Amino acid sequence: MDYIYVVTLKILNMKYITIALALVTLLCSCKNHTPIVDAAFTDSLINHYTVPRMVTDNEKDLRFWKGKIDPKVVRQVPESKYASCLIARFHQFGDINDVKQAETILHTINKAYNNTLAGPFVALTGSAMLQHHFSRADTLLQTAKKIGIDGFTNNTLSFDVSFELGRYTEATAFLNQLKPAKDYSYYFRRSKMDHFNTNIDSAISGMVKAADLEKNVSYLRGIALSNAADLYIHAGDLQKSAGLYKECIRLNSADFHSILGLGWIALVHDKNDSLAEKLFKFVQSKNKLPDAGFKLYQMAQGRGDKALEKKYAEEFVAKSTDTIYGKMYNKYVIEIYTGILNQPAKAEELAKNELNNRTTPQTYAWYAYTLFVNHKNAEAYKVFEQHVSGRPLEGLELYYMGKMMKGMDKGYDANEFFKAADKNKYDLSPDMAKDLAANLEE
Repeated sequence: MDYIYVVTLKILNMKYITIALALVTLLCSCKNHTPIVDAAFTDSLINHYTVPRMVTDNEKDLRFWKGKIDPKVVRQVPESKYASCLIARFHQFGDINDVKQAETILHTINKAYNNTLAGPFVALTGSAMLQHHFSRADTLLQTAKKIGIDGFTNNTLSFDVSFELGRYTEATAFLNQLKPAKDYSYYFRRSKMDHFNTNIDSAISGMVKAADLEKNVSYLRGIALSNAADLYIHAGDLQKSAGLYKECIRLNSADFHSILGLGWIALVHDKNDSLAEKLFKFVQSKNKLPDAGFKLYQMAQGRGDKALEKKYAEEFVAKSTDTIYGKMYNKYVIEIYTGILNQPAKAEELAKNELNNRTTPQTYAWYAYTLFVNHKNAEAYKVFEQHVSGRPLEGLELYYMGKMMKGMDKGYDANEFFKAADKNKYDLSPDMAKDLAANLEE
């Protein structure tokens, strides 16, 4: 097609050259907006959904280990195995009660063995991390270390906890201890550190490498590929992201995170809110976590239906702020409180409380922004200067800081933040993305 245009242009006068060039530009523009998410694929996924074997295998293991538990005598192995299966089921279907039940079992083991076993404390560290209780996770891990854990467990969990708490120098030291093995655990965590340091290409490479090292373990491979797909969204390559999400779904039809990812691409790139809604509601019908509810709020926002947006926002907040979820959804609730629900005081309280759990550039950015929306500019700027300025941030936080700088009449700084946020524009909710584009055009 390009060759035909080139030949034609040579024989047209200048008037028609201009028309032809405009036509080429239009065609290229249309080409760039070709839908990425295939409706046929998603319809097949929904209409022919079957539970994957890993789910049925875990259910068999659950029944087996439950049958081995003696209600009169607490033993470590059957109880620990059963708790592990409950955590696996949580990862599959998002019932937070499975995590709570697992924790109860682990505490029972600790009581029976007078806190002399490291294993239950290691498992409890992991469950605390799941619920974003990072400070508690640190305490549990230190207890496990005192009892005695192997070097691999020490380095992997110590990295995870240190990274989430914002202790990046410590996290790097533990990562370096993992480096010689150059295995899945190392590349997975190296990717997280590269992403934090805004080395997105290296982060993607690391996650793909991790997946390649576990080609025969579909669950682990799927986790890494799904994370790589998320990173491609950060980088703005939604075509590659969708390809990886589809591969993850083929590996595990219960990979609801990847299904939500496809719905997100349908919403923000294809502008197909109906297809996105179908995928989000499908996940909501299968998985008990509030995640799909947040996506439905974003879908309604993208559709421009303020009444529906508020409805979904209220439903998400009501569910996600239940204490059973710990601090898992603070980031998203803050967005809604400073947006459609317009409850900035609650947002500030939540952001301040988050700092008791972890102190990272991101959480300080949330706090600074909530101070700003509550008209506490001096406090907000002080937090920014001390804890945010010059540190790595992601799209949402960059956008927040841009809005804050603009509101403080710091136009140059605002524009720099907006330009940086634009590199991660597909991380932003639809109205934020629109507002970002408008600010960049000013």
